[in-house]
Amino acid sequence: MKTHSLIQGSPEWHSHRLTHFNASDAPAMMGCSQYKTRTQLLHEMATGQVPDVDAATQRRFDDGHRFEALARPVAEKIIGMDLYPVTGSEGKLSASFDGLTMCETTAFEHKTLNAELRDAMPIGYIDIPVLDRDFPAMYRIQMEQQLMVSGAERCLFMASSWNGDELAEERHAWYCSDKELRSAILQGWTQFAIDMENYVPEASEAKPIGRIPETLPALHIEVTGMVTASNLAEYKAHALAVFAGINRDLVTDGDFANAESTVKWCGDIEQRLAAAKQHALSQTASIDELFKTIDDISAEARATRLELDKLVKNRKDSIRSDIVTGAKNAMAAHIAALNTRIGRPLMPAALVDFAGAIKGKRTLDSMRDAVNTELARCKIAANEMADTITLNLRAIDDAGDFAFLFADVATLALKEPEFVAMAIKNRIADHQAKEAARIAAETARIVEQERIKAEATATARANAEIATATATAQDEAARASADAIAKAAQPAVELKAAQELPEGAYLSPAAQKLNEEEGAARFTKAHTSPTLALGEISTRLGFNVTSAFLASLGFEAATVKAAKLFHEEHFPAICRALIEHIENVCELQAA
Repeated sequence: MKTHSLIQGSPEWHSHRLTHFNASDAPAMMGCSQYKTRTQLLHEMATGQVPDVDAATQRRFDDGHRFEALARPVAEKIIGMDLYPVTGSEGKLSASFDGLTMCETTAFEHKTLNAELRDAMPIGYIDIPVLDRDFPAMYRIQMEQQLMVSGAERCLFMASSWNGDELAEERHAWYCSDKELRSAILQGWTQFAIDMENYVPEASEAKPIGRIPETLPALHIEVTGMVTASNLAEYKAHALAVFAGINRDLVTDGDFANAESTVKWCGDIEQRLAAAKQHALSQTASIDELFKTIDDISAEARATRLELDKLVKNRKDSIRSDIVTGAKNAMAAHIAALNTRIGRPLMPAALVDFAGAIKGKRTLDSMRDAVNTELARCKIAANEMADTITLNLRAIDDAGDFAFLFADVATLALKEPEFVAMAIKNRIADHQAKEAARIAAETARIVEQERIKAEATATARANAEIATATATAQDEAARASADAIAKAAQPAVELKAAQELPEGAYLSPAAQKLNEEEGAARFTKAHTSPTLALGEISTRLGFNVTSAFLASLGFEAATVKAAKLFHEEHFPAICRALIEHIENVCELQAA
């Protein structure tokens, strides 16, 4: 904080105030001062024209400074440190401190105790209370800017009244910084600076006082059965001329004040004419011309009164509408400018109540001030929203490749930055988790496909090897089977030859061996006719055999009417020959 050696009320002090945004002016800038409107402050700071302080106001200022000086030692006891009054600034912001500790950690603000502060600061606390947001905004705004300028942590707010130099009553409480209020003050001064640059002072006019038209001459009538003396004709001509000259083009507050006074004046004329008529009636029963003239004048006065009354009402309604419409258009233009600054039409519709702002206001100046204050408030709120949107858009843009996750940017940008930051973090994390799961699933699918493919290849290779080995084994088995069959068939051939030899003929060693094992029954001639059919043999064995195969084993079939028949007594030998053949094949396959 930069300190300034200024005496309150000095020309240097006033010059400093006109070039800075002061804490004591902050309530007026925010539209909640009891002593000055925002329009008045804007005019003063834009033009440098500060109104003269009247005697009553100066006495109030002097009492305030005296009470402040008397109360400072009381505050020092409460704080436990010395205080010194000082004026300080931080950039464009300025504040005049009733007291500040040397370490600049605690400020002191004093006000003269009044009914409002008594209600806002009830007594009976054991500890020093902390002011909450229900405390009048005018005081909280001033202290908040003091903390902004000084960097102090808190401010002791005290209200006291004195009887001379003796303390009559005192109340105090701590004020601690309000983050939201601080932001609103900064936004308020920003908008105020813009309004100052664009300010065009209106022609100042003295506060209008309604005046009535030219006073009509006193109506004089005397009757004695007839009108003996009257200036009624001249009165009528004069009155009608005055009525015709009344202004009906209402624009300024002065016009309205004149019209409202004229309405009352017309009503008074009607009453006076009625009284004159009644007075004449009391003097004569019937004077037609007199009454007709009076009625004409009275009717014109009434018509003028009603016309002006209607004009006042309609014109005021029209001007109210113009003021409200102008403010709405200005707000719409401000929103459009903010959308241009943002780069997208994301600004929400402004929540304005200009009609409510002028409710109960009777003068044009008060209406304009109320609407301008409401317009400034709405602009400040819109500026805050635009800053929030810009901050959120910057955060979303920083998300880079994840911008597709924020299709609802028009809604999301209006949220609090903390919420948006968390939403961005959560959405990106959720997307990354889902993407990681998708990649893992895709990788697993590819791995599984490769595994299945590898297994299929291995299976195909193994099947090929098995098929090759099987084919080789089958070839070898076929060759071995053929050799075995040839070997097994050799004794049969020899046996067949032996069967055709006479008894005692030569038999080969193999035939002899078989003959010995079978007791010669196999190679002897059958003594019965062949009756055993080939089908019956297959049925007994449980599998089919052919006559050619049995012939290779040494058993020839007899053909009877196309049927292959064998000898019944040879069946055991056939079975043993089959067993021997199977064993030979098995041994060869094993080898």
